Amino acid sequence: APGSLAHKAYGEEVVYERHRHRFEFNNEYREVLGDAGMVFSGMSPNGRLVEIIELADHPWFVASQFHPEFRSRPNRAHPLFRDFVRAAFLQSGIDQMELRPAELLEESEEK
Repeated sequence: APGSLAHKAYGEEVVYERHRHRFEFNNEYREVLGDAGMVFSGMSPNGRLVEIIELADHPWFVASQFHPEFRSRPNRAHPLFRDFVRAAFLQSGIDQMELRPAELLEESEEK
């Protein structure tokens, strides 16, 4: 959904992710959870399956039905993992963060 944390992380409106389960969000609770502040920020193409949820008033509460770890790599973190780490740094008071794994590797080799 435009304006959501997931949308900001991906930078795209349509994404494809891997699933490895047969569990689904129970749509019987969709209205009550939405009224309580849950944002349904990622949906299946037909709009029936909730894929990503968020809490609007939380710095980083994002949950997914899919497995972002399947697409994450040491040199290219999945967008949801990357932005989760950024949010943690911001909450800790750090203003900027750049992940540069190659530079970290070089520094560790010099020691």
